[in-house]
Amino acid sequence: MTKKVALAYSGGLDTSVAVRWMHEEWGVEVHCVAVDVGQGAGDGAGNDTLVERAMAAGAAGCIVIDARREMAEEFCAPALVANARYEGKYPLVSALSRPVIVRHLVAEARRVGAEAVAHGCTAKGNDQVRFDVGTRTLAPDLEVLAPARVWQMTRADAVAYAAKWSIPIEATAEKIYSIDENLFGRAIECGEIEDPWATPPEEPYTLTKLTEPDDATFTVGFEAGRPVSLDGTALDLQSLLAAVSRLTGARGFGRLDMVENRRVGIKSREVYECPGALALIAAHQDLEDLTLERDVHHEKARLESRWSELVYDGMWFSPLKSAFDAFFAETQRFVTGEVRLRVSAPGALRVEGRRSPVALYDHGLATYDAADTFRHADAEGFVRLWGLGVQTWAARQARAAERPAPPA
Repeated sequence: MTKKVALAYSGGLDTSVAVRWMHEEWGVEVHCVAVDVGQGAGDGAGNDTLVERAMAAGAAGCIVIDARREMAEEFCAPALVANARYEGKYPLVSALSRPVIVRHLVAEARRVGAEAVAHGCTAKGNDQVRFDVGTRTLAPDLEVLAPARVWQMTRADAVAYAAKWSIPIEATAEKIYSIDENLFGRAIECGEIEDPWATPPEEPYTLTKLTEPDDATFTVGFEAGRPVSLDGTALDLQSLLAAVSRLTGARGFGRLDMVENRRVGIKSREVYECPGALALIAAHQDLEDLTLERDVHHEKARLESRWSELVYDGMWFSPLKSAFDAFFAETQRFVTGEVRLRVSAPGALRVEGRRSPVALYDHGLATYDAADTFRHADAEGFVRLWGLGVQTWAARQARAAERPAPPA
């Protein structure tokens, strides 16, 4: 019986070539799984075109799954709660979509009776880690195939291979940028971007083109840590992300240019545009300043970078990430309120105000005017006791260390 394989299919060059290559080289029956996480149906094509392309490449079947709402509610929302930014910058655009795809890939493999799943990731990237580890966590019995780690074709070779088998792709050997897109933003690499000294070209940007020169002010409402409204209008997260992305991106906000440390040990220059994600993270983080108790706030901030590393490294389904999620969920019980932001061209965003019915900010304690309710008499004793340990150390040991040692 012919071995069945479920392939994570984007409709792009690599996965289209992978369909035919695996059939020819490995003799497998390929079932394509295209998961829409906000990028549309690959290369801008509609679902019908995507299916036709997969079938023309030799697939035994192709299913297209609309996972945009799932992506927003179950993957983007936790990332916002975690203020997730890998290495303090990157809001995990691609890393968030991979576990969504893996979940549906495994489900389709079960449905068609496949013994393996496959992806089009190369040996140098992070995505191979996310697909491989995610699959083995959800389905340890399934084999994971990665034809792009085997065939060693250049982009020009892949284009020629597609032409040889009459696979109707839109890619050309001259199309130099590799772009991954979903609800949270776009990741752009290759071409002159690979030179960390080079200025990123304007050509590949779409979400952050400056089309609105005037400033704009908007208010994001949160309930229990999740954004739920824009300027008082209730929106689901998918719609809210899109609206904030358009509002801020049109004023040039949301671009990132960074050299990041890939999981495989390579430093890689990456360019991202994530206007909606970065704006909502900024708003959420600011509301936490107003509503989280000091020690909880500090501990959460410490764990956020670890959560981001786990997701970046393909550990979405790991027990440690789940444990962090439980902690973060507890911290969000009172992160409710509104944050007002102003976006200015070109690309500046700042918080102008925040309010919450459960704010821990107390004007009476904070003010220096006549409404002051702080007990000033308590301060001297508190400060004296707070510094007593280092005062004792300074008197006994620090000064002793300054004296010359006695002669031998």
